[in-house]
Amino acid sequence: MDQTLEHLQSLGHTLPEVPAPVAAYVNCVRSGNLLYLSGGLPIDGDRKILGKIPSDVSIEEGQEAARIIILNRLAVIKAEIGSLDKIKQVVALNGFVNSEPDFYGHPQVINGASEFLIEILGERGKHSRTALGAAALPLNVAVEINLVVEVEA
Repeated sequence: MDQTLEHLQSLGHTLPEVPAPVAAYVNCVRSGNLLYLSGGLPIDGDRKILGKIPSDVSIEEGQEAARIIILNRLAVIKAEIGSLDKIKQVVALNGFVNSEPDFYGHPQVINGASEFLIEILGERGKHSRTALGAAALPLNVAVEINLVVEVEA
């Protein structure tokens, strides 16, 4: 079995079904050994984390939204390459926070994703990063994250 998936399960998490894109794009494009993953949303079945941080959604809920997105993105990766063990390195993470104009804690919210990737993947989860605020995000979600991931040939 996939050792990374086993580790994820030992942490009390399971991968969701691969989410369907909500517009005219695909979840993932592979170019050579790089996967470019489209922006993931914090939607897990009927659970959706919606609204602006920090007025509608707390920083902690925003961090949870980021973790939900990472699980969704890992599901996309597994569907694309068959095993999470084939992840060589998370290269880049871009995080967008649906925030009030006077909120400046975007890095703290996106830490939910960054720290979760390191917890799951160890050194392979360390990445470059952008964390920024947005006036609005698709479907009024609290957080959106895209990734670039290097995988085995």
